[in-house]
Amino acid sequence: MGKRSVSVEVTPKQRAVLEPLTRAKVAPQRLVERCRIVLMSAEGRNNEDQADELGVDRQRVRRWRVRWVGASAALVDAENGGANGKDLEKLILGVLEDNERSGAPSKFTPEEVASIIALACEPPAESGLPVSHWTPPELAREAMKRGIVESISPRQVDRFLASRTCDRTRVSTG
Repeated sequence: MGKRSVSVEVTPKQRAVLEPLTRAKVAPQRLVERCRIVLMSAEGRNNEDQADELGVDRQRVRRWRVRWVGASAALVDAENGGANGKDLEKLILGVLEDNERSGAPSKFTPEEVASIIALACEPPAESGLPVSHWTPPELAREAMKRGIVESISPRQVDRFLASRTCDRTRVSTG
């Protein structure tokens, strides 16, 4: 027999926010799933039953049940403090969104990325290159030559350009 599930309570105002989200046609499915977990938990359903019905693992159900319980006091305080429906919805969406994920900090500043993209928007001839289109290796070399960055790989330059924020016809990926 597994651990006893954490008890979840949902106020009528919270339910009025959560229920429409479970039926929303344009809401992200992860949000719909999380709303359903909270509502099913409030009905007293155990993690295993929810996991089976939703087609997910019990750990996911447990995670969102615990997250909701951890935020319950703040949600109730907001309601008691006069939060309107929109404010409460923002708070609930905040509880149900993904946490920041760990990982290495970005190696390039937004200014460096913007400068590289701006460089890609310039005709290569302005840099004295006898080509009509930039390639990622040429852009990487020119960015280092101009002191935009100390070092950068052509692949990283190509990832920056994938956003297509300038006239991509001047950049050849081949």
